[in-house]
Parts: sequence; C-alpha cells; structure tokens
Amino acid sequence: MLRPCISAAAIFHCTTTMSLKDSVDVDAVARVGLEKLGYKQEMKRSRGLVHILFMTLAIMAVPYGLAAPIATSLIGGGPAVMIWGWILVSVLTQTLALSLAEICSKYPTSAGAYYWCYRLASPRTRVLASWINGWLTVVGVWTIALSVTFGTAQLVVAGAGIYHTEWNATAWQTYVIFLGVTAVACLFCLFFNKHLPAIDIICACWTGLGIIVILICLSVKAAAGRHSISFALGHFDPSYSGWTPGWSFFIGLLPPAYTYSAIGMIANMAEEVHNPSEILPKAITWSIPIGALSGVVFLLPILFTLPDVATLLQVSSGQPIGLMFTLVMGSRAGGFGLWFIIFGIGMFCAISISCAASRATWAFARDKAIPFHRSFSKISPYFNDVPVNALLLSTVIQILLGLIYLGSTAAFNAFVGVAVMCLGASYAMPVAISLMNGRQDMDDAPFNLGRFGTAINAVAVLWIMFANVLFSMPAVIPVTRVSMNYASVVFVGFGVISAVWYLINGQFHYTGPPIPEESAGSSGSNRSDSPLQR
Repeated sequence: MLRPCISAAAIFHCTTTMSLKDSVDVDAVARVGLEKLGYKQEMKRSRGLVHILFMTLAIMAVPYGLAAPIATSLIGGGPAVMIWGWILVSVLTQTLALSLAEICSKYPTSAGAYYWCYRLASPRTRVLASWINGWLTVVGVWTIALSVTFGTAQLVVAGAGIYHTEWNATAWQTYVIFLGVTAVACLFCLFFNKHLPAIDIICACWTGLGIIVILICLSVKAAAGRHSISFALGHFDPSYSGWTPGWSFFIGLLPPAYTYSAIGMIANMAEEVHNPSEILPKAITWSIPIGALSGVVFLLPILFTLPDVATLLQVSSGQPIGLMFTLVMGSRAGGFGLWFIIFGIGMFCAISISCAASRATWAFARDKAIPFHRSFSKISPYFNDVPVNALLLSTVIQILLGLIYLGSTAAFNAFVGVAVMCLGASYAMPVAISLMNGRQDMDDAPFNLGRFGTAINAVAVLWIMFANVLFSMPAVIPVTRVSMNYASVVFVGFGVISAVWYLINGQFHYTGPPIPEESAGSSGSNRSDSPLQR
C-alpha cells in the first residue's frame, strides 16, 4: 500500500493559506463593522493581538515612566510610596482599562473616546459632548507625546552627565536634543510604518531583557549599600515635599499615574487591527497586569539598593536616574549601561506614542473638527497608509510647545500634568455617560463586564477625578515661581481655546461623527454626510 507523501513545505503552505484566508475573512467582517459605525476602511489592517498588546506596553513604557519622574516619587516619600503607590495605581487603573475595553469592543473605531461620547450621549448633548471630548483627546495625545520626547531628551542630558558631571545643559541645548528625538520618532512613523508592528515586538524584548539585566546588575553590585526589607518596602519620609504625610503619599502617585495615562490611546489604532472588537479589549485589559508585574520587578532592586535620597535630589537637571545607576553600580560605565536601557525604552515609546497621536489627529480631522480638516484627514498612498499631514501636524505642535521651555521650565512642566488631565478626562467622559444611562448601551457589548460593571465604572471615574486634582497640585511647598504647578491654568486655557473655536467654526461645520441611516434610529441621529457617501 502506497502512503501519500506530504512534505513539510506543503503543510506550511496549507497552514499559511488557511491563516491568510482566516485573516482576510476577519478583516472583511471588521470592514463591514466599521461601515456600520459610519466610516469606510482607509487603512490596511496589519496588527494582531501580539502586535497591539506590545504597542500598548511600548506606549506604557513602564521602566521609562517610573524612572524619568523618579524625583517626584522620592520627594513624595521614597520607597514605601514607590512600591505600594505603584500597586495601588495599577489596581485603580485596571478598573479604567476594563471600562474602556467594554466600550471599545462595541465601537472599535480610531475616533475613540469622542465617538463613544457621541453614541452614548443624548441627542441634545451628543455633538457638544463629542466636541469637548475630541479636543481633550487631541490636546492630550499631543502633550503626552511631547512629554515623552522631551523627557527622553532630558534623559540624554542625564546620560551625558554621567561622564561630564560639570556640564549643565542650557535650555536651548536641551531643546536641540528634543528636536533630534522628535525627528527620529517622526521619521520612523513616516518611512517605517509597515515595520512598526515588528518594532513593537523588538521593544517588548528590549524592555523585558532590560528589566532582567537591571535586576541582576543592581542586586549583584549594590555599591551604595543594601537596605533591609523593612526599608525597601516600608520607609516613608515626606519631609522633602513639605506636605502632610497623607497628601505627600498621594504626590508620590504621580509617576505611576503618568505611566498609565495613555492606555486608551491604543483605541486610535482600531482601524489597523484584525478583529478589533475582540483584540483591542484583550490588549487594553492584559496590559495592566503585565505592566504592573514588570513595574514591581523593576522597582524592587532599586529600592533595596537606593543611594542617599538627598544626594539624588541635588542633581541640577532634576533627572537623577543617571547618578542613581552610577552610584549603585560603582562605576560610570555600569551606570551608563543601565541608563542606556532606559533611554532605549524611551525612544521606543516616543515612536509608538507618536504613531498613535497621528491616528487620533487624523480621526478628529476626518470628522471636520480640526482647522483645514480636508488636508489633515488625507491618507498618503505613497507612505504605506500613513496619515502624513496629521503626523506632521502633531509633530509641529510638539515642536512649537517645546519652545515654551526656553522661556519658562515651570510653564513647560505643566504640560505633563495637562496631558494626564486631558487624557484622563477624555477616558472618564464616555464611562460616566454610560453610567448615567444605567449602562443600557453596554448590554450587547462583546466584552461585557456584567453585574460588576457599575462598580467598576464608578471606581474608574472617581479615580480619574481624583487624579486630575492630584496633577493640579504642586509637588513641593511652600510654592515658588519655579515649583508652582501651572497644569490647571494650561488645562483651562486649552478649554477656552476649544470653546472659542466651537463658537467661531465648530457650531457651523461640526455635526459629530457619522452614523449610517440603518443605525440612526437607535442612536437618535440622522446624519447623512457619512464618509461612506462621499
């Protein structure tokens, strides 16, 4: 009896063909689903669960997010605040991630939170609600991208300070470095768009291996001494902040809150994801426990080998991470090696967050909410489906806002707080609207929170409200012109600008995101100028 001979190549060909067919079928379903939301498919769907999860983690950039603003954690109380504050914020952020994942599973579009507000709010308030949320979103993504690119530039200054301790970078020197970081991120998004999913995987490997290397190196060397477990997990010194112990602890929550601030930006990639109703909720919810675990592993060796806090806070640049690694490793080469790991994570984060920011900008322009929207809503056929004009707009705005640093570092630092406040408010709005509706709109959500939904949504909204208050407060008292936190002033300023633009232009041209006629009845809207009909 002859046995059929099936080669490995034939099996691979069959498997690949079936996988490709499944992908095409899923993409076809996603395209139809997007049309039901009111949009036509303009970008190629090229990201699976692994890609989008790793992009979420790249945007989160846990070691960078905790290391770059580590001075605030030290001011807030030190080790106890760093470890327990991280765990507390991770738990609270998980409620927000679950809430966003639920809504995103029903409305998977790159328009994101402002689209969700439009679909969930009443017909009387939906246009204004989506306008406000949309501007909160774009201001948030522009300023959070700015905070990452400029923070990475300041990290370069800290790295240079390892070998040139006498050098104090001037404001314009830091700004020039920032321009270089921004240019690299923009060029990657522009010319390597089709390779970004692979770059996100490289970032995940770099981050995971980097955390392990830092864990081993700090634990083995400990040149600045070792601390007991009671110090590493329980030492709390609020004296550097000037606040009462309770509020000082909350001030120390700023770095963890900053690290998690952009978790919802991944929704702006929805139209480039296979089966987004299933994949995006998984990516959003899984990213928090993965990020929390990596944060604990990153923090513990630092806490057990932490050098003198007073010495770290005396660094003129305000960025003590380079000095900290140098003191713990006992050599400049060792400190520079660990610093380079954090720098690499910062660069990966800058690329991923710039990509997501361009999608948010493009989506809002597509709905006629941004000046010169026709130009900024175009997808370039020459750059692998990149919204080039939207990417350049986001980049130019970052460059212009960066100029503020040349005049006032205190005013510029406010933009970090503004980024977190804007993004947090944009995430909380659709969740709060859903709560006020009795969560009736979520009954048919593919990713449903069930009977726990009300409690989870409520905790998420309350946490964002508290975090926004937190980011409006100065880290140190008594307050000086330099230490003053101007975030609330800038936040209100952006709000006034968006309101004025609404009165001048928005009320005449912005009618909210499109809703096809077949779903207009259930949504209470009958808009006819859908992109599908253009």
